[in-house]
Amino acid sequence: MSQGSISIVPIFATPLAIVTVPAAPQTNERVAQLFAQHVTANPAPPGAARLSYQSADDLLDWTDEPVRQLCGEILRGVWSTAAAVTTLTAEQLKSLSMQARAAFTIVQPNGCVPATSHSLTAWCGIYCLQAPTPAPQRGDSGVVRFYESRFGAMLSDATSSAMRVPFTSGHYTWRATPGQLIVFPGSLSHEIPLIRSDTPLVFIAVRTRFVGPGQEGLSRW
Repeated sequence: MSQGSISIVPIFATPLAIVTVPAAPQTNERVAQLFAQHVTANPAPPGAARLSYQSADDLLDWTDEPVRQLCGEILRGVWSTAAAVTTLTAEQLKSLSMQARAAFTIVQPNGCVPATSHSLTAWCGIYCLQAPTPAPQRGDSGVVRFYESRFGAMLSDATSSAMRVPFTSGHYTWRATPGQLIVFPGSLSHEIPLIRSDTPLVFIAVRTRFVGPGQEGLSRW
């Protein structure tokens, strides 16, 4: 007996955007210097992890022009990502306002950032200012690792453990590149593995959500 036709489609695709920020070459170095000055003036409290410094999430309130310019480009990248995947019309999009928080992180050699996700957040963005040099002894040094969870309750047998892309079960990594922004859903668990390099990883992380006119009910961050 012959088999009829078969059609297989990805039904739960996860959007992830990689955006090149135009202002990067002119602003990255200056912004990194401002971050270093901030760390000197605001050292981490006693007992905090010494190999990973995270600022308060008030970066969008800074008045330094290089920081304001770069954060503006980052938020435009997030907005463009949301616009690219939504079914809302251009007019409907214009009626929305963005709520956002941002912080910078400096991950020193032998440091890391544990896996996390963000509640009350629609879209996250990670922008790389400085990336560590590649480490031959550890291939995932300097990447952001995203954890796959779709098939957590599925039985893994000889077929399900060898599915092809885009159905393959496995984690995704993005190698941090200065001047690039990666945008993804806030619910997606991600981490920075150990930095096995002589140079640090410096990045800006933003958390965003969009609200319509008169919309209420979102809790404060």
